[in-house]
Amino acid sequence: MSRERDLVSPDAEGDERAIEAALRPKRLSEFIGQTRVREQLSLVLESALRRGRPPDHVLMSGSPGLGKTTLAMIIATELGVPLRLTSGPALERAGDLAAILSTLTEGEVLLIDEIHRMSRPAEEMLYLAMEDFRVDVVVGKGPGATAIPLEVAPFTLVGATTRAGLLPAPLRDRFGFVAHMDFYDPAELEQVLHRSARLLGVKLPDDAAHEIARRSRGTPRIANRLLRRVRDFAEVRAGGTITKEIASAALNLYEVDAEGLDRLDRAVLEALLVKFGGGPVGLSTLAVAVGEEPETVEVVAEPFLVRQGLLVRTPRGRVATAAAWAHMGLTPPPDALGAASPSPTLFDEP
Repeated sequence: MSRERDLVSPDAEGDERAIEAALRPKRLSEFIGQTRVREQLSLVLESALRRGRPPDHVLMSGSPGLGKTTLAMIIATELGVPLRLTSGPALERAGDLAAILSTLTEGEVLLIDEIHRMSRPAEEMLYLAMEDFRVDVVVGKGPGATAIPLEVAPFTLVGATTRAGLLPAPLRDRFGFVAHMDFYDPAELEQVLHRSARLLGVKLPDDAAHEIARRSRGTPRIANRLLRRVRDFAEVRAGGTITKEIASAALNLYEVDAEGLDRLDRAVLEALLVKFGGGPVGLSTLAVAVGEEPETVEVVAEPFLVRQGLLVRTPRGRVATAAAWAHMGLTPPPDALGAASPSPTLFDEP
């Protein structure tokens, strides 16, 4: 994966997680955006504190980088209890989950990231733990196997997922509060950037914050990453002063354009428009044209292009919209698919 793609990737890896930790809000009142989720969660937590009992289990879904892990940490902080973190892929066996559940203290918050990727045995054990705060540990094999019930301290499970549709209904129904995290609008991202700039000791004018926000793909994680790259550019080439022009020059250098598209996004659009006349074209053919794997194009580039109204997926293949032609500075043909009123026969496949 190229460095340009790393810059606008919603995932965080390696050292970036440590940097993110320093920028995370610690309280619900400090959390920016997700107004409805924040208000609903506030009521859930306040009610639990007044009753002196752990709140209902919480499920949060949405794209990476929107604040699911941050909210889980805030839940634990607001309740004044410890937070235990794990992930679905790490729970390969029921015993892995049992080892965690058996050591939880009363009221503790357990975050399972990418909960839809849990193994089936661990998932089935979790059902009983969520409802009855009990797990059955199987000892032995075959006809002589014995299930030993093990009490679990009352806890609150926070499940985070980027693929809510992959969660089995029995698991989804056991969550008392379900929240979907939406993408941020530029005004909200500007607030995020101003807060992060203060923590980083960076002076960020409003127009520069707006320039960064509009290129951040609606994702706070990407906004903070672009802010750090703009800061680096300003320190090396502009005496540490950030202006709108400096921010624009920095992001242009990193190949993030005014709408947040990077090199791969533009390569997909260019191939679709110039080589295939706007489509329809199959995914595999399009991937070969840009020199990437089909999965990379489908998972990494397409979701943002579709969300921006630049590309639609149809039963016959990928089709560029009139907005895509305009974005690439090309004249659309008369029959180009209009982004505002797409043809019902060409729009997303069932």
